[in-house]
Amino acid sequence: MSRALIRRLAALSETAVTSESATRAPDGPAVGAPARAHSVAGTSAPERPAVLADRPDGTVVRTGRTVAKAHAPDCDAAALAVRLRIAAHPLLHGTLLPPLPVAGPDGYLLRYEDGRPLTRWPYGRPVAPDDPAAAPWEDAARLLARLHAVDPEALPGPVPPMRGPAKAARALARMRSAPVAAVPSLAAAARAVEAGWATLPAWARDEAPMPGPGLLCHGDLHLGQLVRHPEPDGRWLLIDVDDLGVGEPGWDLARPAAWFASGLLAGEVWARFLGAYRAAGGRAVRPEGDPWPELDVPARALTVQTAALAVAKAAPEGRALDEAEGALVDSCARMG
Repeated sequence: MSRALIRRLAALSETAVTSESATRAPDGPAVGAPARAHSVAGTSAPERPAVLADRPDGTVVRTGRTVAKAHAPDCDAAALAVRLRIAAHPLLHGTLLPPLPVAGPDGYLLRYEDGRPLTRWPYGRPVAPDDPAAAPWEDAARLLARLHAVDPEALPGPVPPMRGPAKAARALARMRSAPVAAVPSLAAAARAVEAGWATLPAWARDEAPMPGPGLLCHGDLHLGQLVRHPEPDGRWLLIDVDDLGVGEPGWDLARPAAWFASGLLAGEVWARFLGAYRAAGGRAVRPEGDPWPELDVPARALTVQTAALAVAKAAPEGRALDEAEGALVDSCARMG
């Protein structure tokens, strides 16, 4: 990422919010309230800008209690503007982390000189990657149930489609452009992934509309999409609305379902997640009994997507897949 963009994000994250009437976080201070000293996992919040993520699909810079994000260069800015207004809507308070307002025509979105959207957010404490036993699976499930219960017709619109299938198709395209032929085991893995992809219906491959009418969905649920806000001990909230939209709600349960089916998530953890979702009234699956009629296609799609990305990342490094990546490829092979 260019140093100029990093500097722009640092300046944006340092910008003081002057309006106390901006979005108010649930059970906490107003988003945009004056910053104060605090700690995260025993360390002081950085007063100088710190790059939290720098990937082709997004760069995130933090200063104190605020982060600024540069979204993907090919991001649909008009659709993102709707998603930001949804995240700030009162019906999503307590479910989605609300964005901070900016001095731009869209209210929550600025444009960098190359056209890519820039946004501002309150900082939240992420899930600790080194403590899997404390992973908030039940909280994630309850948040999804709350999200799926929101009527899209009551939100700012037009609400765009959920982007899960589009991301799956993009993962396949990335794998297809990777130099897999140089590593025989990766070439075989790519064939297995393609075989799994071919078993999916057209809508799951982003080749046809999703079955309707659909519910409000996150579109890319994983534990990295949860933060505590206000940090360090506020409630868990969902972040990253880039893929938010109306679609098949089973997609939001598909990643843990895929991990469970591939042997990467313990059955007890999957049962807790599914049980919490059902107990909260989640509508993606039937309230009791076998959930797989609703989850089969989304779980297979996420398995293929994740396996394709694993192959795409391994190919430039000239390495074989690790055990977890291989388990996902094996699951793809069983689909075919």
